[in-house]
Amino acid sequence: MTTVRLPLFPLSTVLFPGLVLPLNVFEERYRAMMRELLKTPEDEPRRFAVVAIRDGHEVAPSAPGLPDPTAVPARGPAAGFGADPLHAFHKVACVADAATIRERADGTFEVLATGTTRVRLLSVDSSGPYLTAEAEPLAEEPGDEAGTLAEGVLRSFRQYQKRLAGARERSLTTGADLPDEPGVVSYLVAAAMMLDTPTKQRLLQAPDTASRLRDELRLLRTETALIRNLPSLPAADLTRGPTSQN
Repeated sequence: MTTVRLPLFPLSTVLFPGLVLPLNVFEERYRAMMRELLKTPEDEPRRFAVVAIRDGHEVAPSAPGLPDPTAVPARGPAAGFGADPLHAFHKVACVADAATIRERADGTFEVLATGTTRVRLLSVDSSGPYLTAEAEPLAEEPGDEAGTLAEGVLRSFRQYQKRLAGARERSLTTGADLPDEPGVVSYLVAAAMMLDTPTKQRLLQAPDTASRLRDELRLLRTETALIRNLPSLPAADLTRGPTSQN
């Protein structure tokens, strides 16, 4: 089994292959990671793995608070993730390639990364200045009828967009720019839908593209019907998420 060792960046969100991720890096453990990545030659990928947090906090507490105002906050690369960080994370992560890493005058970083491939976490090492993971690359299998399913998902997604735009009383501007390659469709729709983290994680770790598309088709039909019945449902932009606090 071929494995890779990667710096690990836990977040309270799911990154998908092909999607762009802006990061505002201010915690020391992740600043150390970015300083190390900057040592990589510019013509080589600056890779790290983004994993969704299952049980823990994206930002480690930096001061005492409730319920114990005298407790000393945990520090170090695994702060906020318990004694065994592997159990705090979902098992399937997305490799990110940092195209831009810009250090600010105060030592924080502005990072723009793009998801590339999926990996399965096998172990997490907290002995260094930041977490690293031993990971197994996951193949991208098309599955049965991926092309036909992608066409159906695109039709349903356009209806979903229209319903969501109508509920928010704004114009629809993204429908003409959708791709048609099944794998790309599956990840774009997974990222764009208004879903909770466990559901997005389920889509990320689907065994193949066709399985992901089938799941998305069910979700799109359900969500579109929900929006139709609840026209005041709040939502964020379809193709852009908030910058992570980290």
